[in-house]
Amino acid sequence: MTAPRVPGPSNALGPGPEFDRVRRIAAALGARASGLGDDCALLVPGDATLVASTDVSVEGVHFRREWLSLEEIGWRAAAAALSDLAADGAEAAGILVALTVPPDAGDDDVVAAMTGAGAAAAEVGARVVGGDLSSGPGWSLAVTVLGWASTPVTRAGARPGDGVWVTGALGGPRAALEAWRRGEAPDEEARRAFARPVPRLHAGRWLARHGARAMLDLSDGLGGDASHLAAASGVAVELELERVPVAAPAIAAARRLGVPVERFAAEGGEEYELLVALPPSFVAEDMLAFQSVCGLALTRVGEIRAGGGVHARLRGKPVALAGFDHFASRPR
Repeated sequence: MTAPRVPGPSNALGPGPEFDRVRRIAAALGARASGLGDDCALLVPGDATLVASTDVSVEGVHFRREWLSLEEIGWRAAAAALSDLAADGAEAAGILVALTVPPDAGDDDVVAAMTGAGAAAAEVGARVVGGDLSSGPGWSLAVTVLGWASTPVTRAGARPGDGVWVTGALGGPRAALEAWRRGEAPDEEARRAFARPVPRLHAGRWLARHGARAMLDLSDGLGGDASHLAAASGVAVELELERVPVAAPAIAAARRLGVPVERFAAEGGEEYELLVALPPSFVAEDMLAFQSVCGLALTRVGEIRAGGGVHARLRGKPVALAGFDHFASRPR
């Protein structure tokens, strides 16, 4: 695949307070941004499919200022959007951030949020290539991501007999949320999982090249996103919850609630790990190759069957999994 070309920095900024802020953002981001101030971002395509997605992060729904710094808020918003590219097996080219700030926000606040967004983009080889600034009742970041995929993967390709796999370990972000709700500081590992999620673009591209039939990220949790995959592909997803890889902070959090740790992890959201259907030919040797190349765990948690819906069991007993509700920040 030919890498997309991104034109260099723009000198199109005129006078005025809004453009003063854009100039400050451009200065803070440096090489992590290009073309700021033009009406459109210009990306010259190579021999690939254009992939685009938008994700909105809203104060009071997806984050709270008392939980996170502005840089973390910016990182998290950008990472959540970039995770959608990972789910399609895409390479990131650029992001655009439409930033709404409350009237009492200063220039340093705006720059801090955008610095976080720029750092998340740079982490996966992308740049901030545009966006918008507006005043509003609270903080909100609408992040549009642009990328390229030579072998794009959707949610709709899973087939009976495929294995159901997840990357990483689950439950860390939910453990942080539960601690904050109790008025306590989260475990540092749990806090990092919530505040600075890592979009799995490298893993997504590897999986796309190695036969992934369907893929999506776990922003709605394993329970919720397995149902999305089942509906899109017209299949049933069977999950064996005892196989779910559980993040260390989730163990104590689940016990505190009196919930089986596997269920706690499966019903958590804001994960940004990948859920992927892989063909029967994908075996343990391939899993080890993935782990060696991507430096990340890959765990088989179930199988695709004919039918519909999600059918989960924990040590042989049926479990009705809840999905994750972003508006309530808890399983629904």
